[in-house]
Amino acid sequence: NYELPLLIGGATTSPAHTAVKIEPKYNGPVIYVKDASRSVGVAQALVEPGTRDVLVDKTRKENARRRDQHANKKRLTPQLSLNEARAGKHQCDWNSYDVPKPEFTGTRVFDDIDLTVLREYIDWMPFFNAWEFHGKFPQILSDAKVGEATSSLFADANAMLDKIISEKWLTARAVFGFFPANSIDHDDIVLFADESRQETSHRLCHLRQQREKSAGYAQGCLADFVAPVDSGIADYIGAFAVTAGIGIDEHIERFEKSHDDYSSIILKALADRLAEASAEYLHARVRKEFWAYQPDESLSNEELIKEQYRGIRPAPGYPACPDHTEKRKLWELLDVDSNIGLRLTESYAMFPTAAVSGFYFAHPDARYFSVGKIGRDQLESYAERKGLSIVEAERWLAPNLGYDPDEANAA
Repeated sequence: NYELPLLIGGATTSPAHTAVKIEPKYNGPVIYVKDASRSVGVAQALVEPGTRDVLVDKTRKENARRRDQHANKKRLTPQLSLNEARAGKHQCDWNSYDVPKPEFTGTRVFDDIDLTVLREYIDWMPFFNAWEFHGKFPQILSDAKVGEATSSLFADANAMLDKIISEKWLTARAVFGFFPANSIDHDDIVLFADESRQETSHRLCHLRQQREKSAGYAQGCLADFVAPVDSGIADYIGAFAVTAGIGIDEHIERFEKSHDDYSSIILKALADRLAEASAEYLHARVRKEFWAYQPDESLSNEELIKEQYRGIRPAPGYPACPDHTEKRKLWELLDVDSNIGLRLTESYAMFPTAAVSGFYFAHPDARYFSVGKIGRDQLESYAERKGLSIVEAERWLAPNLGYDPDEANAA
């Protein structure tokens, strides 16, 4: 019978999940917090008698509303069977595709990326979003309503960034690699041990959209962007993991000891921005240098932020490949723990948290998309291909299920 407030957040959670799945099983207040940087304000409200009751009452009413909404909502059942969805896959023109060959296969490590260089790749708008400021950068700095506050925050952030760089508070590291690969069995990608392509090292399992679309629009799956194994085309896939959180703990501890929450939040937010900048910087070098399928690319940082380049870098746990457990294969491929000191928790979160990981796809047709809801037929196929039980697969893919697993498993 715990009574302490429980704050829920992170990429795999949502307000609806918190209201429907968590609050009914916990006696104390259960509050969804979208971003870790916002937890300080929520915690402050919870320790103040004048604001605690108001926040708790408001949250419980909102959670109850979400549960009622969930109970009355028709589940978004996929309109297509898995076989129908596969028949509508994206068709790349493999006959005219000139496969770019990477400079190397296997892995490489960057032990200490220059933070001065990474600074130029920072996307600042998510930094302001973490402080509940919304708009566009740099226009937000001169906004009539919030310009004074955002300009002050921006100045403080850059002053700390100067110290981070000059005093080497943080170290940015990266490991990346390229691997011979082909798609197989409609939805998966096999990676080969070497260029002979005789021995399979890993199988990346993917999901396909099952919602019906207008004519001319494909039922997306990431495997569509890698040449099929029976095409005879020797294709490749890339993988990467970066972190800018090495060394952060001692400085966070220093700020917390002095009760300087403001500086602590800024540092965490800057580390996150540097990690994303590391991913952007590395991807640019991959496109222009290591995989070299866009050697003459010349894009501004604004154009990079808008993803105006060829290729994608989807991450396990996000809409195009929502299964977090696929990160384990990525970690094995790149030996991430040993190479850059970035590890996975039991729930597949990355630690230090200022980190980004994912796969590289080079085909010019490759686009981001959201898998959305899947049917029981696809869940069963996916579980079989991964060697998981139905229940375990449903647990990891709960937000994507287009059916009620309790009803299906009881039938």
